[in-house]
Amino acid sequence: MSVTINEAKTMLRKVPRVSLGFFPTPLCRLDSMSEELGVNLWIKRDDFTGSNLFGGNKTRKLEFLIGKAVSDGAECVFTYGATQSNHAMQTSWAAAKNGLKPILYLAAVVPPNPDDFKANLLLDGIYGAEIHIVDLEEGESFADAERRSFQMGKEHIARLAEQGIRSYDIPMGGANEYGTLGYVNAIVELAEQMEEAGLHFDHLYHSTGSGGTMAGIVAGRNLLGLDVQVHSVTAMEVDEKYAARAARNANGALDLIDAAVRVSEDDFIIDQNHYGPGYECPSEEATEAIQLLARKEGILVDPVYSGKAFAGLIADVRSGRIPAGSDVLFVHTGGSTVFFAEKEIIGSLV
Repeated sequence: MSVTINEAKTMLRKVPRVSLGFFPTPLCRLDSMSEELGVNLWIKRDDFTGSNLFGGNKTRKLEFLIGKAVSDGAECVFTYGATQSNHAMQTSWAAAKNGLKPILYLAAVVPPNPDDFKANLLLDGIYGAEIHIVDLEEGESFADAERRSFQMGKEHIARLAEQGIRSYDIPMGGANEYGTLGYVNAIVELAEQMEEAGLHFDHLYHSTGSGGTMAGIVAGRNLLGLDVQVHSVTAMEVDEKYAARAARNANGALDLIDAAVRVSEDDFIIDQNHYGPGYECPSEEATEAIQLLARKEGILVDPVYSGKAFAGLIADVRSGRIPAGSDVLFVHTGGSTVFFAEKEIIGSLV
């Protein structure tokens, strides 16, 4: 059973939370891109979440994740990702802001220069994070290295526990039931903006990696009973259990707020056609999408996540999958720091 916006707000207040961002984030029509594509295209600027200079979707999740850590009496928070992880960087500042020590285990998809940390890695250090670089072994994939990093983190947490230090372990991307609540809350915010402006969207596009944003968007949509098709464009190859994990996180988040509505695997539209040639590997399609949006609207989307998702949106419009005249929303999930990362990640943008 769906609920009203005000009922959803009341339900969300049941869960521990800290204040991290500047909300609501702007909801804007992209006039030039709408004319270019022949649809009514809007953007939700979650790259503006704050409260540091480099916002993004993880800020929303971390309000609940750090809220949980604080309520549990943790002194440290652990998390994981690639070396240029937006999530790790945002976890670092969110933890520091709340008096917690951030400890990161980061897989080196693109090996960083230890004498010249750039972009998110540089910011991690400024925020006081304890950084552990996990180099990929010969023949090892990013997923393999991530699994090793999870085990290293688990062992580190156990060592701290022996010293009487309590830690809170945040999964990669903040993709658990608490992190998922961040985007349930975002959809409640969006629904209120839509109601105030008299808007309706036929389609919503966003980038998905670890799956927490996707889970929250779909859970929020189902909670409010919104009639919008959600398209989740992957930034990496995902396995056959991806939708099941997202549904589990979505339902876990709904359980935390005592919601009766459910999410199933069939609720997810997962597009794996645009992540190639791989995670943190630039593509010609995404480069063209980044350049088009920048030159038409002055807005930057990154080559790892949102650039590939925006490429997916463009491809669907141009192929006719999204009919002309449709009302389409793109959720910009952040990632601007990657423009200052290694050349292997940003590709040939200029």
